[in-house]
Amino acid sequence: MDYQSKLYEKIAFTAESCALLPKWKAEHQKIVFTNGCFDIIHRGHVDYLMKAAAFGDKLIIGLNTDASVKRLKGNSRPIIDQQSRAQLLAAFAFVDAVIFFDEDTPYQLIEKIQPDILVKGADYQVENIVGYDIVTKKGGKVMTIDFVEGCSTTNIINKIKNL
Repeated sequence: MDYQSKLYEKIAFTAESCALLPKWKAEHQKIVFTNGCFDIIHRGHVDYLMKAAAFGDKLIIGLNTDASVKRLKGNSRPIIDQQSRAQLLAAFAFVDAVIFFDEDTPYQLIEKIQPDILVKGADYQVENIVGYDIVTKKGGKVMTIDFVEGCSTTNIINKIKNL
């Protein structure tokens, strides 16, 4: 089996270049969307993404580009470059696509994908999640997932700094 081709097939630079999306829509697959920087992949990310994937048939991750992460998190981030982050995420069996976005929010990407379910962490109020209006207008759902306590990229970075 050609795992490398399957991995790269999951990674797209725009919603339009995601070859799998039209097929899923034609098959009426329930599409789940979430987004983030996913800078240093940890157990909290895995738990969150597995739970998100369980809400539908296909899980799409909107991945902040390096430039976007830098604007949001500061000049010392990202720690891991965007291509490496995308490959790590695409390697998970429960992740069906990873699509980059360069804006500060994934609003435009959500508009293009038109997911059935939008997922973010429980630190957000559902009505304040970027894309809430898009998804609910078409009858979709916006869900939140609790984080694994103590698991965060910031905690890992701080632990490394204090060694």
